[in-house]
Amino acid sequence: MGEPGEQLPEEVLVLIFRHLPLRDRAAAARVCRAWADAATCSPVWHNTNISCDCELKSMLPPYLYTCLDHVHNLRLEFEPSREPSRRVATELLTALAGRTPGLRGLCLECRGEKPLFDSGRDVLDAVHALCGAARALRHLDLRRLPFTVGDPLVLQVAHSCRELRSLFLDNGTLVGSVRPGSVLELVEACRCLRALGLHLASLSRTTLEALAAPDRAPFELLAVRCACPEDVRAPPLPGEAWMALRRRHPGLVVELELEPALPAESVTRILQPPLPVAALRLNLSGDTIGPLRFAASHYAATLRSLEVRAAASAELDAALEEVAARCAGLREVHCFCLVRQSVLHAFRAHCPRLRSYTLKLTREPHPWRPTFVA
Repeated sequence: MGEPGEQLPEEVLVLIFRHLPLRDRAAAARVCRAWADAATCSPVWHNTNISCDCELKSMLPPYLYTCLDHVHNLRLEFEPSREPSRRVATELLTALAGRTPGLRGLCLECRGEKPLFDSGRDVLDAVHALCGAARALRHLDLRRLPFTVGDPLVLQVAHSCRELRSLFLDNGTLVGSVRPGSVLELVEACRCLRALGLHLASLSRTTLEALAAPDRAPFELLAVRCACPEDVRAPPLPGEAWMALRRRHPGLVVELELEPALPAESVTRILQPPLPVAALRLNLSGDTIGPLRFAASHYAATLRSLEVRAAASAELDAALEEVAARCAGLREVHCFCLVRQSVLHAFRAHCPRLRSYTLKLTREPHPWRPTFVA
């Protein structure tokens, strides 16, 4: 009987192995020579997901270390509160910094809770080193990293990753420490940047003006999170700067996430008519009715996704019905409080492109699951 790998051509094995987690790829490489050749083939490693749930030696034996040279896009999951998981993640990022100048995309996904008073210096230092080495990096996503990202990392990316296409720093930290000047330097250095996620305090008028420069690549997405005290104190961004940016990039969409730290006057300052808001997430401790009615009046042509976390009330139901009547392009709406039947009927009747919704009429066990429209 021939070797197992002889039963399938190598290109089929490659298609299979590219979907295996790291530990299973290592196991497949030990089966036979044909499987080892397929498991170490560069296309298997171009898009790699790694979950740091065991020791690095068992995940990645020494004879597979050379395969890290083939990684183009990496999604790395780890638990910062578990020391072994965290250690493996930092070791792997450090190893990548020395081996993968061809890395193009990095996404960090943290699971579980962040330890109290943990600055994440070990993880951030490893990311900093990797960004300094991966000069071909085009996509960096730190939205699920629970640590405060500062100026040194942003400036490292600006100096080393000139081909950057997307950068997301709008994570769940309660402290905003990236200065607007660092973001401006990044935007001016990375002329091909198409998507940017930030806390509001890191954004400035000069950055909007730089993004609107005539010699830039088309800018497509600006995600703004407003959640920390620095965001509350951030100066208002003038409407004319938003209008100029929108004229320069007519395909631009803006995603806004407003968290409980924002007082009503800050919400009023942030929500401006010129913004082409496509996604709006409202999780406010104060008035939610006013922002909903504002969105219905000014974002009707652009709004595609709406998420609301508020206390149930007749006034909230009425505001949601107004949104449904005016925002016909909505594709998803998620409201995490009970609503009346007329709200569900309004969205089903007025939003023909609706694909999923969370609109509960009676209490259900959490987590609430969305309903998908066929």
